[in-house]
Amino acid sequence: MKYTILGAGAMGSLFGGKLAAAGHDVELLDINEAHLEQIRQHGLRLETDAGNRVVYPAVALPADARQMPDWLIVFTKTMHTETALQAVEHLLGSKTCVLSLQNGLGNLERLQACVPLDRIAIGVTTVPADMKGPGHVASHGWGTSKCMAADVASSDAKARVQQLVDDFNAAELETTVSADVMSDIWRKVAFNAALNTICAVTGATVGMLGRVPSSRELVHRASGEVIQVAQKQSIGIDADGVHRDLDDAMDHHLHHQPSMLQDLLAGRATEIDAIAGAVVRDGERLGIGTPVLRVMHALVRQKESQAAVTPTTRTIANTNSSTTATAAPITTTTHH
Repeated sequence: MKYTILGAGAMGSLFGGKLAAAGHDVELLDINEAHLEQIRQHGLRLETDAGNRVVYPAVALPADARQMPDWLIVFTKTMHTETALQAVEHLLGSKTCVLSLQNGLGNLERLQACVPLDRIAIGVTTVPADMKGPGHVASHGWGTSKCMAADVASSDAKARVQQLVDDFNAAELETTVSADVMSDIWRKVAFNAALNTICAVTGATVGMLGRVPSSRELVHRASGEVIQVAQKQSIGIDADGVHRDLDDAMDHHLHHQPSMLQDLLAGRATEIDAIAGAVVRDGERLGIGTPVLRVMHALVRQKESQAAVTPTTRTIANTNSSTTATAAPITTTTHH
């Protein structure tokens, strides 16, 4: 199978690297030229609990890619999805399928603007990954992925997703087909909307929040708002499971800085609008108050402003035209 990874940050590099190690034809796309050049010259170093190995996937800037993939796997941040897909429009052949394993809500709708429903799969992952430097990604600990065909009525789409899942599992990326992946996605949003936002605003690690009873309570209140909005839309979500996950993280991930906090510290834009912001908007539409998330959303946006987030400008070209677009690096960090 031919796999193209759109967004070769930590997650994209890990998935692409493991698929390449399993013998698939893989191309990693990103605009981080130092990362791409390191892989060209010295390969991609995968550091996992099973040991270290180096693989040699193809790499390219999005506009320069020429491989027409069977699957395009999107790992960009949510706010970069449209720009990134426009940059690789020339790779979306009549049989190319697209999988989103991105954070947040609204990813299906963003993909549908570019790809037919029967060629889209959506999913969620809890696989840990960290970028250690150009050409070097690490993954320690355990995580899984779940996905499903967006067109639930198409047997062909379901068969393609099953083949994808089989390839992932053979590449030591534990993955299952979910009958209701939206429940899984909302469960992760309930986790991230609580811990990511509060850590981003306070600068605290996950463990620091757990040490202060009022902060721990605030985490659970924020998550409870997500659960309430999901349930109002008949989206099944294991509320007790979410709260157990939060307590476990605060009790054991003592020094972890969630990705939203890492983004602010690095002066990067966050995914706040697709996480807390999306839940607030759904709550407004449904007549459900989300006071904690509304405040957290506003405060993270303020922190972004103070961090002077400045996207880079580069020329994004496709086979038909060349346009100048504003885009931040196509990267992701951890699953939190």
